[in-house]
Amino acid sequence: MNPILIAVIAGVLGLVCADFMAVYVLSREQGSERIREISGAIKEGALAFLGREYRILAIFVVVVAIILGVIPLLGLWVALSFVFGAFCSGLAGYIGMNMAIRANSRTVAAVQKSLNQGLRVSFRSGAVMGMCVVGIGILGLSVLYFAFHNNLEFLKIIPAFGFGASGVAIFA
Repeated sequence: MNPILIAVIAGVLGLVCADFMAVYVLSREQGSERIREISGAIKEGALAFLGREYRILAIFVVVVAIILGVIPLLGLWVALSFVFGAFCSGLAGYIGMNMAIRANSRTVAAVQKSLNQGLRVSFRSGAVMGMCVVGIGILGLSVLYFAFHNNLEFLKIIPAFGFGASGVAIFA
């Protein structure tokens, strides 16, 4: 079987697993009115923070991409791969934050019933981001491999993808 096809299937399976876990978490009870009220305040603050953070990260990504793009040995494809890696990392971070925001009240409500139920909800909500990081990362690398594997630039493009993803992950 084609290794790139295996990678794409693995990436898609990671995202499907994340979806199943998200559906499980989101199907749990949200708790009392007070819990939902506090959760709403947390959601508002977290989304404001995330918006501000991503605006600053966008500036960082653009500046670094321009620097990479003008370096003669690197060039446009390396810069675009860096941006693509940053986008993939930012997308995984956004999905993870969104799930965490939506899971907090459900975890509290589940813990009030039993510690085991609370652990199941919290673990699965955290696993959503983990599976998204893996799935999106594998799919992103697969796209780059498919597009550039016959090109010597490939040896610079793949590390640039990782650099972009890591750069966003460090600050996010």
